[in-house]
Parts: sequence; C-alpha cells; structure tokens
Amino acid sequence: GRMAQDMTEKELLKMELDQLKKEVKNERQMVSKTGKEIKEYIESMAGEDPLLKGVPEDKNPFKEKGGCTIS
Repeated sequence: GRMAQDMTEKELLKMELDQLKKEVKNERQMVSKTGKEIKEYIESMAGEDPLLKGVPEDKNPFKEKGGCTIS
C-alpha cells in the first residue's frame, strides 16, 4: 500500500468508502450492555494481568542484564 499523502483525493475517498462498507456490516450493541460485559471480563482477568501484578524478575525477558556505573 502507498502512503496516504501520495494518493489522489479519489483514491483516498475510495479507500474510505471501502472501509465504511466493511464497518456497516458490524453488529451493533448498546454500550450500556457491552460496557458492563467488558468491565466484568477485565475484573475477572485482573489476577492474570502482568500490567497490574507485575512480572517476576526471573521471568522478565526485558530486564537489564547488567548495571552501569557513572563515576
């Protein structure tokens, strides 16, 4: 795909129209219903969430291997 700034206005409008054609097929639901379901799901998974409970040092692939000392 080309970058949007390299496309003509007609190409951009066609791309937007194609996207809207896809989106109009999406099943819609009331936010009052789905919001509650999302909240319940998040709360049920909170115990497994590494962003909430952290990652044990020995299981963290991104921890720094060594330190750096400035003297």
